[in-house]
Amino acid sequence: MFAIIDIETCGGKFEYRRGHVIEICILIHDGLTVVDKFSTLINPQCYISPTFVRISGITNEMVEGAPTFAQVANKIWEMTKDRIFVAHNVGFDYGFIKEEFASFGAKFKRDTLCTVRLSRKLIPGKKSYSLGNLCESLGIDNSARHRAEGDAVATAKLFDILMQVKSDHPQYKNKGVDELMVRRIDKIKKYILDKLPEECGVYYFLDQEQNIIYIGKSVNAYNRAMSHFNTKEQKGRKMLNDLYNVDFVATGSELIALLLEAEEIKKHKPKYNRQRKADSFTHSIDWFTDEKGIINFKLVDYNESENALMSFTTYFSAREKLESWLDEHTLCLRYCGLTDDEAICFNHQIKKCNGICGEQEEIEMYNKRAKTILENYIFAKPNFVIIDKGKTPGEQSVILIENRHYAGYGYFDSTAQISSPEEFKGLIKKLPITPMRMIW
Repeated sequence: MFAIIDIETCGGKFEYRRGHVIEICILIHDGLTVVDKFSTLINPQCYISPTFVRISGITNEMVEGAPTFAQVANKIWEMTKDRIFVAHNVGFDYGFIKEEFASFGAKFKRDTLCTVRLSRKLIPGKKSYSLGNLCESLGIDNSARHRAEGDAVATAKLFDILMQVKSDHPQYKNKGVDELMVRRIDKIKKYILDKLPEECGVYYFLDQEQNIIYIGKSVNAYNRAMSHFNTKEQKGRKMLNDLYNVDFVATGSELIALLLEAEEIKKHKPKYNRQRKADSFTHSIDWFTDEKGIINFKLVDYNESENALMSFTTYFSAREKLESWLDEHTLCLRYCGLTDDEAICFNHQIKKCNGICGEQEEIEMYNKRAKTILENYIFAKPNFVIIDKGKTPGEQSVILIENRHYAGYGYFDSTAQISSPEEFKGLIKKLPITPMRMIW
């Protein structure tokens, strides 16, 4: 545990009673996030000069009814006990608090961690390491500068960034940071695994702001999450350092989990799904019928696909598949998008195309061979439902296909008497129309 602290004072030094604490904020950080807060003005029992009123905005009138340090000392003691004292320029904050305790005979001693020193080590080259300049350069919002809570919250955000930098550069060694990283991963692992069941569904990894950073599916979400924590891959470890929470949607059906995962990734575009290029589709083979009535195939970028038969993770695997169809079904290079739209294809010249590109073959004969491919990859009927397992023993799932496109899914009691397509449609959670694509 870490106690991230900021104070405001009415003097630059505590010695000789020239300054006292006039405000304090303590944020308790458990290695995952801030879990507790204490913030209060403090009556210093002395005059606050105009200089320090200008710095903090805290006036003598504001602290008149506030508790004295002695009155909140026990709270400060307990909140910092057995925790690492973290502050920006920790010597200043720690020194004042230590001397405030000493003024009534108490010995305050805590392990400390300075975010100024840590910043210099982990993010070198900055012109200034003041909290204000670091916040500005790192995009940390702090609308309450020189107030204890505003600066403490900003320091906590800086602390999280420094932990991320540390995880990206393991060559940096610091006892406090290393201890934090170990504790954090262990804590988040237990937290995530406690929330995920050993069930089939889709899981969502969330960051500190509850943004979705990764979406996955599995027949056993608990075991799949466990594998994330066992990874040694750098990108995987980086994701764990951003991970703060998890959501889960049970599907029962593995097919629904696969379809829901694809739709959700497309909708949310999570950071770490985008980075896993090897796991994502890059190209598809589309098909269409042109103005002459000829069935065409075309290799396209995955994101530009409109009527895909199959999708692939590389251009080369997609091209290899299309060329295999050319050979097996005596197709034409022109009508597979592999030569100029007006050219007599090279395959016709070497007797591997029957001449559709030169009007030497009837369209009906050419389409007959092309249709044998379509029959293998598109549904025989345009509208139907798929019945699958539900989330509970007494439940079944239903997947709706409309116009040969996946339209949505739903669930129903397995004892229910459903006799018409319209009744099934009433159960469906509608989704944006997305082509069903064969995975290769």
